[in-house]
Amino acid sequence: MIHIDGSQKSGSGTIVRFAVGLAALLGEELYLTNIRAKREKPGLRPQHLKSIQALQQICRGTLSGGEIGSNEIRFKPGGEVKGGYYEWDIGTAGSTTLLAMTLLPAACFSTGAMSFKISGGLFQDFAPSAYHVQYVFFSVLNKMGINAKLSIIRPGYVPRGGGVIEVTVEPVIGKIKPIRLLSRGDVVRIEGVALSSHLKERRVSERMVKKCNEVLKSNGYRAQIEVIYDTLALQRGAALTLYAKTSSGVIIGADRAGEPRRTSEDIARYVARNLVEALATGATVDQHLADQLIFYAALADGVSEYRIPRLTEHVETNLWLVETILGAKTEVNQNLVRIQGIGYYNR
Repeated sequence: MIHIDGSQKSGSGTIVRFAVGLAALLGEELYLTNIRAKREKPGLRPQHLKSIQALQQICRGTLSGGEIGSNEIRFKPGGEVKGGYYEWDIGTAGSTTLLAMTLLPAACFSTGAMSFKISGGLFQDFAPSAYHVQYVFFSVLNKMGINAKLSIIRPGYVPRGGGVIEVTVEPVIGKIKPIRLLSRGDVVRIEGVALSSHLKERRVSERMVKKCNEVLKSNGYRAQIEVIYDTLALQRGAALTLYAKTSSGVIIGADRAGEPRRTSEDIARYVARNLVEALATGATVDQHLADQLIFYAALADGVSEYRIPRLTEHVETNLWLVETILGAKTEVNQNLVRIQGIGYYNR
């Protein structure tokens, strides 16, 4: 049995999601205690419980302690991860992308192609945006031999949610390939998406693009940004994503969700400056990709290396998780992350 103390490191929902996700992949029973102990409202929240229940479904597992507010759970996978089609509704504006990312390690080694439709929030603070997952995270995973795709069916924002994404994952052929991103290279192109829902009369998407390019131009860059005016979302909302592609194959992203107190120009300035600052560090991954890649590097067959903008709580937590659960060897030297993968494959 794997025993994980959820009060370690960040003491956050990250430990819940990926401890259960890796247990489902390995087929090993998990005893998780002190769930989200360092958060203002400790214990399971609805979005965390939904992630566990989704994992339980795809591996036909059993769960005890699976209640809102629970401080500990026992999760026992029932067998191999089954491919097929699944649907889940978080029921709140909780992050659809976090649920998808929780399922992804197990889905990579499922018995067949897997696709799932998830309803909830797509754009909010403190969670990966659907566009970042689509254009940055999944693009980098593709270099490692992981074929995952995300489609946005309907945008969803805080507080109503109601957004819908579809994710398809093909089983990995053989083993995951390690990735080495040691040099940022020269920026050859910056692309992006400016999305707004029910806000065309205020030209929100166009205003985000205009201000964004003003900031980028003052720093020697220019972006090609797609303008989208959506009418399907359940409420008004906005989101802006940028991603820079370099000559060495690096992709660096930056994004921001809208909210009532943020103007179009505020969002654009934030995203453009974040991208410029990330590029200036010489890092080969952005702050989100820095921790997202850790699980796949740990499962890969060989050594992965990449340069992070800075050492964050999420990076430290995820490195601890793969060392504790998978037995991967990791080290951080200044801003260089090095992970010796375990060469996982379906036996």
